[in-house]
Amino acid sequence: MGAAGAAACLPTARAATARAALLPPPRRPMQDRIALLAEPFPLSQVRLLDSPFLDAAMVNNDYLKSLPPERLAHTFRLTAGLPSSAEPLGGWETPTSELRGHFAGGHYLSSCGLRYAMLGDDAVKQQGEALVAELAACQKANNTGYISAFPESFFDRLANDKQVWAPFYTLHKILAGNIDMYTYCGSQQALEVASGLADWVGHWVDGFGDDQMQRILRTEFGGMAESLWNLAALTGNYRYGGTARRFEKTSFLDPLAAHRDALKGLHVNTHIPQVIGAARCYELTADPRYHEIASYFWNEVVDERSYAPGGTSDGEHWNTDPGQLGNAISKTSQECCCGYNMLKLTRHLYTWSSDPRYFDYYERTLWNSRLGTQHPVDGGKMYYFPLQTGWWKYFSSKTNSFWCCDGTGAEEFSKFADSIYFHGPNALYVNLFVPSELRWPEKGLTVRQQTKFPDEDTITLHIEAASPVALALNLRVPNWTAAGGSASVNGRKLEAFSNPGSYLTIERTWKQGDTVEMTLPMSLRTEPLKGAPTMQAALYGPLVLGARLGSEGLTRAMQYDEDQGGSRTSPRGQPQGSAVINLPAGSDTEPPTWLAKGQGLNFHTVGQASATELIPLHQILGERFAVYWDIQRPQRRFAG
Repeated sequence: MGAAGAAACLPTARAATARAALLPPPRRPMQDRIALLAEPFPLSQVRLLDSPFLDAAMVNNDYLKSLPPERLAHTFRLTAGLPSSAEPLGGWETPTSELRGHFAGGHYLSSCGLRYAMLGDDAVKQQGEALVAELAACQKANNTGYISAFPESFFDRLANDKQVWAPFYTLHKILAGNIDMYTYCGSQQALEVASGLADWVGHWVDGFGDDQMQRILRTEFGGMAESLWNLAALTGNYRYGGTARRFEKTSFLDPLAAHRDALKGLHVNTHIPQVIGAARCYELTADPRYHEIASYFWNEVVDERSYAPGGTSDGEHWNTDPGQLGNAISKTSQECCCGYNMLKLTRHLYTWSSDPRYFDYYERTLWNSRLGTQHPVDGGKMYYFPLQTGWWKYFSSKTNSFWCCDGTGAEEFSKFADSIYFHGPNALYVNLFVPSELRWPEKGLTVRQQTKFPDEDTITLHIEAASPVALALNLRVPNWTAAGGSASVNGRKLEAFSNPGSYLTIERTWKQGDTVEMTLPMSLRTEPLKGAPTMQAALYGPLVLGARLGSEGLTRAMQYDEDQGGSRTSPRGQPQGSAVINLPAGSDTEPPTWLAKGQGLNFHTVGQASATELIPLHQILGERFAVYWDIQRPQRRFAG
């Protein structure tokens, strides 16, 4: 189809009205067609208490609230032919960027919905609703349902195999942002914007046969399928599910359905969102093909293509065969978007099985690959999380970066409370050890979790019950738990404990004032880099430890994407320092004899020419670091 043909298939107001008349009336919201064994609580029913997670959430909240709404709406208004005198944003939101609008009209709205639900901040809801109103005005001016910060002609280029960055990727963010504003803030206007945009998308893709659509899908399209399935579920309009199926890239999904790893060479974050879409499709259709796609993919990425901190990708790609990451660590390892989306996928898979092992991965990635990627003062986010020894963390600027990882980071730090607790009909699952308060009004329960984990190894739950309630309390016993774990109810120690990687289940009738205390001992251990057994990461409990290599030569410009509009995504300079451990012949590596614990969560090497300090990776800031140590032993000599 030529440019003229592509333009001709775009909806007009008259055509959109005619099509609407032929469609059945909206149905009730769709329900999942599979039984979820563990359901998440609404984000609004969980409140974070004092912890590093609440601290990070508030820094993120303050930063996002500081962004002027008129600047966020600027390029949307210009594209719709509406006046705007606001100062443009920079970086990937500059008026010349082909990805403009992905953050300003997408991730930002998602963060508003999530933050309002998690923090209960009315000002955040009002900011989100004000931006939705701006987008609605732009959509009305476009008169086709289309809404974006770039013109529809970008899709002509896409249809004609001409170079264009990723227009559907950006539309996905806008669609998801408005869906989140409806889901978490109840904004009916946001649902109308999302529905109008989805109608436009459906009409656009209807103009292409399957072969041409597969060519179109060679250009990154984000989580279009996921958002369209979500919209179908909210509205009961099955047509959106049909549109979602047009965004199934068969060259990627078919091998996964056949349990074949064909991931080498793929751009990582182009593809993880497609699997999240497959997971949502499985939940709404019960088609087992999509279960196999999601579960096989998850296992391959976690078991064969992930690093010790839980992240994946090097230079945004999977460049190696499965399980061969020895040459895949650099300053551009672990794109942060990938960790964010793997957590989203993990959450789906967990609800299908309630298998606590999913949260062994979730917990590790959350602490090590996500928590430390925001600057603790100004809210800047990281794009990559370097794994090559001697690099450092590099953060975005306030208004001149807006990378994809700025957007996923803005969402991640807005929803830290969403996966601490899950439930069944008569079961409560505690999966993360984060100070928090759960309100479960259907059961008349409030559960308050107090802990200084991981600084200390004890978790205490305080139960408030309006009336006695019979319930199975399932406490996750992580796979890293060392010997000596224990639990008590109302001060009375239980006779048995559960194995690491399982749940400790306590079934009883819970009453007002009950307390449960669980102790999860931690120990030092090492974990090899996949495919490179002499490269070892050090861990303590769920924490990956980073070696502190000093800050010599580091300047602010080397650590921050300054407000110059350059929008580089990784640090410049040269890595410095080494992380080598020389072991004497015959020494054990597990537990690591070369590593000792000091005060708190401080560690240091022993038996080396000089000692190196290690601290939890998420605490590293403003200095060079190492994650993997090169373990060297004396070479054996053979008499001959």
